[in-house]
Amino acid sequence: MQIKPILSALRQHKAGTFLIAAQIALTLAIVCNALFIIQQRVAHLSEPTGIDEPNIFVIKSEWVGAPAPDQADAQMRADLQALRQLPGVQDATPSNSYPLRGDGWDDAVRLKPDQAQDSSGSTIYFADEHFIDTLGLKLIAGRNFRAEEVGHMDMRYKLAPPLVMITKALAEKLFPGDTAVGKTIYLIGGPATVVGVVEMLQAQSVEHWASDFAYRAVIIPERLNVSLGTFYIVRARPGQLDAAMQAAAKALFAQNPRRVINDDDGVLSFSEVRSRAYERDRGMAILMGVICVVLLAITAAGIVGLTSFWVGQRRKQIGVRRALGATQLDVLRYFMTENLLISCGGVLMGAVLAIAINLWMVTRFEMHRLSLMYLIVGVVLLLLLGQGAVLAPALRASRVPPVEATRSV
Repeated sequence: MQIKPILSALRQHKAGTFLIAAQIALTLAIVCNALFIIQQRVAHLSEPTGIDEPNIFVIKSEWVGAPAPDQADAQMRADLQALRQLPGVQDATPSNSYPLRGDGWDDAVRLKPDQAQDSSGSTIYFADEHFIDTLGLKLIAGRNFRAEEVGHMDMRYKLAPPLVMITKALAEKLFPGDTAVGKTIYLIGGPATVVGVVEMLQAQSVEHWASDFAYRAVIIPERLNVSLGTFYIVRARPGQLDAAMQAAAKALFAQNPRRVINDDDGVLSFSEVRSRAYERDRGMAILMGVICVVLLAITAAGIVGLTSFWVGQRRKQIGVRRALGATQLDVLRYFMTENLLISCGGVLMGAVLAIAINLWMVTRFEMHRLSLMYLIVGVVLLLLLGQGAVLAPALRASRVPPVEATRSV
C-alpha cells in the first residue's frame, strides 16, 4: 500500500481530516489525565489508617449545657468506665478527633525553641493511656502513656505537654537515621519529650492524603474537655461490633441522660466513617470514568461518520479501482491505513496536549506528574479505537462492485 496517494486524498479533505485528528488529540489528552486521576482517587480510597478498622466505632456525645472543665472531665471518665464494662467492648478512649473525620487539630513542630521555620506540620490527637490499645496501634519504640501522666485540659489552656508519642513518619522526618525516643520537640506551647513511637496513624483530614503530612501525628496525654462534647473511640471484640454499637449509646444515656447523640452521625462504625470520608473521591472517580466513556464513544462515532461520508463520496472512485483489478482487501487496507495516518497525527498532538494539561494541574493543584505508562496506554487505546471504528465503513467500501465505475455521479 503506497502512502503518497492516501496523503494526496487527505489533502482534498483537509477540514474533515483536521477535525478528526483534533478530536482524537483532545480525547487522548483528557482520557490520559482522567485515568490518572481515577487511579489516584481509587488508591486514595484504600489508604490505610493504621487502626483496627473492622472492630472500631466512634461516638459523638454532646453535652446539654456547658459543664465546667472539671465536671466535664469527671463525666468523661465515668462514660469511659461505663463503655469499658460492656460485654462486647474491648477498650475505649476519648479524643478530640479520629482518622478520616475531616477536620481536627493541627500544629507546627520544631526542634529548637527559637527556630524560625517549622520542621514539620503535624496532626494532634488528644489521648489517654487506652488510646493505643483502643485503636490497635503498633508501638514500635519506647512506651505508652501511664495513667498518672494523663491530664485534662480545655481549649483555653496552652498546648505544652511534658511528654508525647509520635508516629514513625514524623520521627523519620524530625530525626532521620536516629531514634526519636528521649528527644525533645517543641509544640506551640513549649517543649515535650518523645516517650514512644507508633508505626502508623493517619491524619484527621483526608485532604492531606497526597502529602507527606498524611501520617505525621503527635499524641498528647490529655483528655480534651470541650463544652460542646467529645468523641469516644470504642474497640469492639471481634464479631461483636453491631451489638457493642447498640449497647454503647444506651450505656451512655444510662450514665447521664443530659446529652445528645444524633441518630445520623452520633454512632458510626469505621466503615461508615471511611465511606463518608471518601464520598467525594468516589464520586470524582465515577464522574471521570463516565467522561472517558462518553469522549471515547463520541470519537468513535466521529470516525465512523466521517469515513462513511467519504465512502459515499468515493463510490465511483472505488468502483474504478475495483474495475482496474483492486481486490476487496486492497480497498479495506486503503481505508484502514488512511484512518491510521489520521489517528497517528491525532495521538501525537494529543500526547503533547496531555503533558501540557498535566503540567498545568501540577502547578495549580499540586497533582502528581503524569506517568508515561498512562500516555502509552492512552495512545494504544485511541489507535485501536480508531481502527475498530473505521472497520465497518471500510468493509462497506470494500464491497462496492466494479459496476459503480459505469454509473454517473
